Amino acid sequence: MQRSASDLTERLPEPLAPLARLAFNYRWAWLPGGYELFAALHAERFALCAFNPVRLLQECSAGTLRRAAQDAGLVARARELEAQLIADLERPPADDVVAAAHPVAYISAEFGVHVSLPVYSGGLGALAGDLLKEASDRALPMVAVGLMYRKGYFRQRIDASGWQHEYWVETDPERLPAGLVTGADERPLTVALPIGEADVTARIWRVDVGRVPLYLLDTDCEENAPLERWITGRLYDGDPHTRLAQYTLLGIGGVRALRAMGHDPGVIHLNEGHAALAPLELARDGAESRLQEALRQARARTVFTTHTPVPAGNDSYPADQVEAAVGRLAGELGCSVQELTALGHDHGAEPGSRFGVTQAALRMSRAANAVSRRHGEVAREMWRQLWPDAAPDGVPIGHVTNGVHVPTWLGAPMRDLFDRHLRAGWCDRADDPATWAGVDAIPDAELWETRRRQRAELVEYVRTRSVADRLTRGDLRGYVDAAARAFEPDVLTIGFARRVATYKRLDLLIRDPDWTLAMLAGDRPVQVVLAGKAHPRDEEAKRALQSLFGLKGARVIGERVVFLDDYDLHSAARLVRGCDVWLNVPRPPLEASGTSGMKSVFNGGLQLSVLDGWWAEAYAPGNGWAIPGEVEFDHHAQDERHAAALHQLLEHEVVPTFYDRDEAGIAPRWMAMVRASLRDHGPRFSATRMLAEYVDGPYRA
Repeated sequence: MQRSASDLTERLPEPLAPLARLAFNYRWAWLPGGYELFAALHAERFALCAFNPVRLLQECSAGTLRRAAQDAGLVARARELEAQLIADLERPPADDVVAAAHPVAYISAEFGVHVSLPVYSGGLGALAGDLLKEASDRALPMVAVGLMYRKGYFRQRIDASGWQHEYWVETDPERLPAGLVTGADERPLTVALPIGEADVTARIWRVDVGRVPLYLLDTDCEENAPLERWITGRLYDGDPHTRLAQYTLLGIGGVRALRAMGHDPGVIHLNEGHAALAPLELARDGAESRLQEALRQARARTVFTTHTPVPAGNDSYPADQVEAAVGRLAGELGCSVQELTALGHDHGAEPGSRFGVTQAALRMSRAANAVSRRHGEVAREMWRQLWPDAAPDGVPIGHVTNGVHVPTWLGAPMRDLFDRHLRAGWCDRADDPATWAGVDAIPDAELWETRRRQRAELVEYVRTRSVADRLTRGDLRGYVDAAARAFEPDVLTIGFARRVATYKRLDLLIRDPDWTLAMLAGDRPVQVVLAGKAHPRDEEAKRALQSLFGLKGARVIGERVVFLDDYDLHSAARLVRGCDVWLNVPRPPLEASGTSGMKSVFNGGLQLSVLDGWWAEAYAPGNGWAIPGEVEFDHHAQDERHAAALHQLLEHEVVPTFYDRDEAGIAPRWMAMVRASLRDHGPRFSATRMLAEYVDGPYRA
């Protein structure tokens, strides 16, 4: 990483050298002033580079760099931020439950560290990125392993009819804040493993996330044939053979990569079942003993987090496909292929049954957890057949409710407000209820104005994006013109942004079109911003997304409802910072957690959600609004009831509370609810609390 930064400094004027060193560590992205520093070079170019500072410094003209080097204020800020980075990296590691010599190895198929590193798809990746950042902040010894997808996850374009089209963009690791790991001979360090009939070679890229190194395996190298080079082509590739090869590389190759770099993890943390084979590679140390004894030793070092209460989200494969993929590996691991595949069978399954990655991960972990209290209940019921003799409450799956990395998601105006009114160092004590007690002393006028500033920033962003999106779709000029008028900074703003799946019920807002149009155009108007991607092969979800565009001929829809194409980490941050109400209406009990709502909380947003996922343990009267979370088999009847409840809450509670103002033009009841939300949820739903629970729970031997 130092060599990569040094290479970049050679094209910069000497006063700008700190920028190159900052650019190669994503710590800049959550240092206050980090974005502003790089944007000061060339804001438009920075946005075109997807906020990738390495590309920015590579692409800025010599004249731009020369002028920046002559800006004493910019140079001073760069030196100050570099000094903060160095001080952070030089802190001694927290050496308690996790020893520095034996770090936690966090293995995940996706990491949402930053929009410029496109190796994520959605909430699972964002959660992984937040955990790495929090581990860095707490100086917890941790390394992470994933895959360097050369085409990442799909990009989204919506046409004029509302139909989703997918496309992919090539990623060049040489233009990322990444360095190729090399050996003592300065040649790329590689790992090799048999997958199917091929011997696959993977290089390793390093990305620094503060103090945490993230290692990304890459098979797109000359040692491999075209099919093997494609293994790390796309995240969640639609071809099941490629997916299985990815999971084999992630699990087996990931542990081999850690060994090759001299890491000896004390704990392997599997984030979802994609890396379920990792414990088998750990067990290879004991291959001279029987498989079960070797696995017992590996299990003592493995913990597992399950995120998916939807059966389709837990991958499984026919036995013959698994045998073809890992048959040769079984010999290296000291077991028969039948012994290996049996690890992923349901209890009592016949030989030759399907291999489930979640079943395998559960069997090979000493501790397993769901990602919210209610998800824990669902997961225990879902997987109880693996422990047929256990009572429902005795199934060994606990829960660590997700949390979010506060500095990443907090808007600058809100952070300034907290810095003024909460105790010094408040962000380091985000899990302490005493930290958030200070919100009661924030004057209504300051809190109201801060929320208005963040809403106004969202409005400006939405106007620009919606005009561009509608022009790209080829929409009629009247609809495009409406985008230029879309949204106002003083109108109640509702956000609904998440992965598009039928159980998320994106269409609940428009189930009664007449009511929807009346709400948007009333004397107390409402504006709605929508975003989300449907899986490329989920035709039903795509049709649900298209149904949102059925009302766009109405003038008020053009001005009050905006769908933002290509939802990503950058647009997500804009939305959670600016929206007044974050809407979440999944069909229970299919929401595992729902971290986007937590991000909204820290920005003073209020929640209107079904009592599922995190909201089932977070809601109390006065800190948001709730729709019942009962489980029903008659989905149509349930949808009708939930739509009616949503209408009732919006019309009779949300809208009046926002618009009932005092003589100063402030909504006092709204401010009271925002304070209650921050006071109740701040200590409970930060990544600070989440990581502490992992350290004191699953990570503790």
